[in-house]
Amino acid sequence: MSEYIVSARKYRPDSFESLVGQENIARTLKNSIKRGQLAHAYLFCGPRGVGKTSTARIFAKTINCADPGPDMEPCGKCESCLSFAEGRSYCIHELDAASNNGVDDIKALIDQVRIPPQTGKYSVYIIDEVHMLSSSAFNAFLKTLEEPPAYAIFILATTEKHKILPTILSRCQTYDFNRISVEGIVGNLKMIAEKEGVDIDDESLHVIAMKADGAMRDALTIFDQTVAFCGRTVKYEEVIKNLNVLDYEYSFSLTDAFLSGDYKTAFLKFDEILAKGFNALHFVSALSSHFRDLLVSRTSGLEALLELPDSLKKRYAEQAARCSLPFIYEAMNITVQCESAYRSSINPRFLIELTLMKLSMLTSRLSGQQAVQPAAAAPAVRPAPVHAAPASPAAAESRPVQAPAAAPAASAAPAPQPRKARGAAGKSSAFSLNSIIDNTPGSAVRGDTDANAGKTQSLTDGEIMEKWPDLVAQYASKPRLSNTLSASKLSISSENGVRCLTFSVLNDAQKDWIESKLLHELEGKFRQVSGDTGIKLRVDVTPEEERQQTVYMPSEKAKDLMAKNDEVRNLVSDFGLDVR
Repeated sequence: MSEYIVSARKYRPDSFESLVGQENIARTLKNSIKRGQLAHAYLFCGPRGVGKTSTARIFAKTINCADPGPDMEPCGKCESCLSFAEGRSYCIHELDAASNNGVDDIKALIDQVRIPPQTGKYSVYIIDEVHMLSSSAFNAFLKTLEEPPAYAIFILATTEKHKILPTILSRCQTYDFNRISVEGIVGNLKMIAEKEGVDIDDESLHVIAMKADGAMRDALTIFDQTVAFCGRTVKYEEVIKNLNVLDYEYSFSLTDAFLSGDYKTAFLKFDEILAKGFNALHFVSALSSHFRDLLVSRTSGLEALLELPDSLKKRYAEQAARCSLPFIYEAMNITVQCESAYRSSINPRFLIELTLMKLSMLTSRLSGQQAVQPAAAAPAVRPAPVHAAPASPAAAESRPVQAPAAAPAASAAPAPQPRKARGAAGKSSAFSLNSIIDNTPGSAVRGDTDANAGKTQSLTDGEIMEKWPDLVAQYASKPRLSNTLSASKLSISSENGVRCLTFSVLNDAQKDWIESKLLHELEGKFRQVSGDTGIKLRVDVTPEEERQQTVYMPSEKAKDLMAKNDEVRNLVSDFGLDVR
């Protein structure tokens, strides 16, 4: 039985041309070799499996090659290249900083640096996972890294650049390696599959590339695992089964169920997914990704953002054509909210089923909103009739008059001028807190009290008193005002044939503020809740002898408690307590 070598080792890049996804770095290094501008220290940083150590080896091999090609590729035939390929080169030294991270290890490296290369021009020292060195080891390495011998070149590789001391970073040329794109991984895997005689479709290659998350080494490992499971003929169904990946078909069928409002099918599909052992959070994440791909497919000019095989791109384009942009937006918003609430949910399954229900009802809800949109713009019928114009022009501008629906067309009031016209006339803008209050639905139901003087009164005094709590409830969101109104004493009187409801407040400041800012609004809202538009509101101050003194300070609370409780008063006296 021949010795088996995993694809990650067998097809490891051995030239700049064979590097995948790092063309800019390969070009920079080749140009520096061609021009003889070699630095004494390099730092290669980036995610795992993107070619940092491989690039360092290729670079070390090329600068020691006796006869490099015109494009600065190693020849592979000279003694230096052959010794490197056979693992017996004395010009290239690799050190694993994860297990050699102490000061003594760095001292041994420094002693080794003093020995010139036996063959080739340079001694290259590749230190992998350099961020694992201790602070003391970094400090011991500083001087040698800054001023090494002319023949020594250091290449540091790390996945966590932020853990390296700034003094080390300042002495190195830094190269940031990118994650390899899905297309790059698919192309490399397709080439390897042809060499190995493996028959695999594009959908399977894309699944492997997506699972690798930008790391070529991971992709090659998954490829070997897939071939071991499926044999020389690899099918998409077996790949997703082996890798435990959610099939695209679920997302397509669920979206069709959402568009038709079929939440029953959505629930059954979700139960089937759970029965196969898939993580529920991954299921929601897959839905979010699916809606994102639908959005990309639906928008022209974004085709490059869709990293999918051509067969799937056609399916996405077909389904995206049946989805409106508001539907996709709302669906993405719903799934993202579900993802954020999943970890804190006590019942995750119920949360996801509720999300599926929202998605299933999304089409009908959006179509319902579009259907009622024209009707929503129609003027609402107000219970109060239109009365005489306000006293001042400014008040007339801040309160636009709207004719009731029952009024004849001939007697309709002229439409008010827009705000822009008022500004053009040179008058002050009515945009203020009062204007905001005036535009509220409750405040629109009011009018001049003199015009209501002859209004027929439909409520008795007792019924009017019973309606006051309804007015207080209108201000539940404003606790102070609500408490003031609920604590008011009410009285009913008659002025010129018009009934007046008088409510009391604690002081003159409250009275002045209500009269100037809120009285008209209160009057309008009370007419609305009572249904009697002939009532007039008045505000008065409660006489001092009738006020209930409110206790605020701790000393006042203590004195009040002592006055009401003899035992507390005796306790303070016996122990000589100071009440402050």
